[in-house]
Amino acid sequence: MLLLREPFAARLRHLAAQGVFLGTSSWKYPGWFGTIYDRDRYVWRGRFSEARFERNCLAEYAEVFPAVSVDATFYRFPTETMLRELAAQVPDGFRFGFKVTDEITLKRWPHVPRSGARAGLVNPRFLDAALFTDAFLGPLDAIRAKVGLVMLEFTRFGLEDFARGGDFAMALDAFFSRVPSGWPLGVELRNRQWLQPDYFAVLARHGVTHIFNAWADMPPVGEQMALPGSETNPSLLAARFLLREGRRYEEAVKQFSPYRELQEADAEGRVSATKLIRRALNSRDRTKVTLFVNNRYEGHAPGTIAAVLDAVEADEP
Repeated sequence: MLLLREPFAARLRHLAAQGVFLGTSSWKYPGWFGTIYDRDRYVWRGRFSEARFERNCLAEYAEVFPAVSVDATFYRFPTETMLRELAAQVPDGFRFGFKVTDEITLKRWPHVPRSGARAGLVNPRFLDAALFTDAFLGPLDAIRAKVGLVMLEFTRFGLEDFARGGDFAMALDAFFSRVPSGWPLGVELRNRQWLQPDYFAVLARHGVTHIFNAWADMPPVGEQMALPGSETNPSLLAARFLLREGRRYEEAVKQFSPYRELQEADAEGRVSATKLIRRALNSRDRTKVTLFVNNRYEGHAPGTIAAVLDAVEADEP
């Protein structure tokens, strides 16, 4: 898909000025050369430098997009130095979404190599409000003006973790009761059966956004939007389009890499994204929207966003 960078960027800036921030999940993709990135910018002494690209490409990304999801903070707590380096590459008005570190959101450590000796063990720091406040929100305060969304992404819980969704809702209630207010917090679930009134009520009570999310084990975003009470924070709507329902992550990586072009359009997802954006644009209460798209969704996140822009503009009165 051919993207004309500057017209595309102008359309995104126009929406951002109205409180609608569209971006991608991470940004270091060589497959975007020719659409988002100019390969020649990263040539050093006659050769392309991958290190130079990974270190500096956020600045070029921010010439096009007004927002990005930082996935790296899921794996380690952010430092003020790291955050200031990111913020220095983007203009005023840019918004970051940060995934909360897994030491806060994992109930037990998964059986993966990086868990080491902790694999399978219960995580004693799960929903530790003090740790979250000090080790995550504390560093973020250095760039607070550029923080658009703080995302607590929870992997799918088993019965050994919570007997029912209501127990998880109670744990969230206790957690948010001890967390400082004023931050743009959002929760993303992977247990579809827990999308229930008690869960939505807890988020609404604390002004926390339910993040509508497209994922292998979740109902489509449109179905989530139709659930009563799912708009838990009317001043901030958020969605992440990550994977099609029923598709495994590894399958999407194999099919779509290296993410150079759109390969499989999801009409339902695009309609849902368009509705969310129109909801904000037509609101009188200055509703904001943050929407992130992953390459694993349709094969090329910038192309998905361009298609959504086309749909939004076609729907204008």
